[in-house]
Amino acid sequence: MALLPFRHALQAAILAALLLPACHTAGPYGHSKVYSPTGPERGAVATAAEYDPHAFDRSPEKWRDRPVWLFGVVTNRGTVPDGGAYVAVSIRSLQLRNLCEMDDEDTCRVTVSEREHGTLKLLLNLAPEDDRGELSVGPGSLLRVVGKIGQDADPIEGTPIMRVSFYRHWPRGYFVTTKAASVMHR
Repeated sequence: MALLPFRHALQAAILAALLLPACHTAGPYGHSKVYSPTGPERGAVATAAEYDPHAFDRSPEKWRDRPVWLFGVVTNRGTVPDGGAYVAVSIRSLQLRNLCEMDDEDTCRVTVSEREHGTLKLLLNLAPEDDRGELSVGPGSLLRVVGKIGQDADPIEGTPIMRVSFYRHWPRGYFVTTKAASVMHR
């Protein structure tokens, strides 16, 4: 009779160990076999359309002041007088299946196309951890942004400017492009 509580405890421990892998989350950098948006990210993109730079060039008036989202690799970062960041990005396509080094999801990395689909300038306010330091937003980072493209254009390049209302950041080395398919697998 004294073994009965021990047996239940043992069964509970075994059940917990079996369910533990099912509790894996992709974490802030999306370490999973398929792309995993965060809760706030899902809400931010729910009413936004995927930005198409070629369609914007044909009919900019249809795209202005409506929420859009995109993935972009940072090519340059500056600041604006109000303290925000002025960021240039190379627009990329998300690959829904991430590349992985092994079968373990912790080795998977968010994957975007190697090929650029256009460029865009972003105005955004960065969180302190993304503004300064080793993992800050800078050339080589990946951003998923949601925002609106207004009438503003970069004064030198004429590139449209998006005012960002939401972003998600992957520091350099925390994501891959499809070029990594030669050494990683899906």
